[in-house]
Amino acid sequence: MNYSLNFDFLAERWPDLLEGLWVTIELTVAANLIGITLGFVICLAAMSHWWWLRLPVRGFIEFFRCTPALLQIIWIFYCVPIMFDVFIDPIPMGILALGLNLAAFNAEAYRAGAQAVPKEHFDACVALGLRRWQQILFVVLPQAARNATPVLITNGIGILQQSALVAIVSVADLMYMGKSIATENYRVIETYSVVAVLYLLLSLPIAKLATAIERRHDRATERTS
Repeated sequence: MNYSLNFDFLAERWPDLLEGLWVTIELTVAANLIGITLGFVICLAAMSHWWWLRLPVRGFIEFFRCTPALLQIIWIFYCVPIMFDVFIDPIPMGILALGLNLAAFNAEAYRAGAQAVPKEHFDACVALGLRRWQQILFVVLPQAARNATPVLITNGIGILQQSALVAIVSVADLMYMGKSIATENYRVIETYSVVAVLYLLLSLPIAKLATAIERRHDRATERTS
């Protein structure tokens, strides 16, 4: 193979890459905010005693967990405007698609965390006369969030990686900018290598944080067991 690497052309395209990087960060942060908050609400609905609430929510969870994220993004981008006559800018639409996907996975993480809350804590709530919303807010939520934190962080890293899929619907994120630069300059290896490094630099610190939190959680569990 007669190919020599040359990264010089990227010097003048750094503003484009940084612009795409900022869009990727925006998508990731907003999707995580939706996923963390909506995920807990979905978790509570999925654990409800009311079947008419539980069954649709379980269907929502299974749809987003069992279908490709790329299909979900394409469906939301092209089908929602047609079905509901609602037209949203590409970035908010990308945030919606990624946020709903993450909420489904986070709901399962919260559910596992809530099921790990000792039964004695609920008995104590009853003895103290706490109402249902007080039990959820002051007992279930803190413990479920603590138990689920490593998984929530891992899911957050996953949504950072899956945010690259919005490039397929022309959202100008890091992947989209990389693809445009590679196509214009016929320098695929250099461009996508730099894009990969940027994704790695974003993901690696969060992954280290997840590992540290998981180890701390394991030590705390060992002390209380």
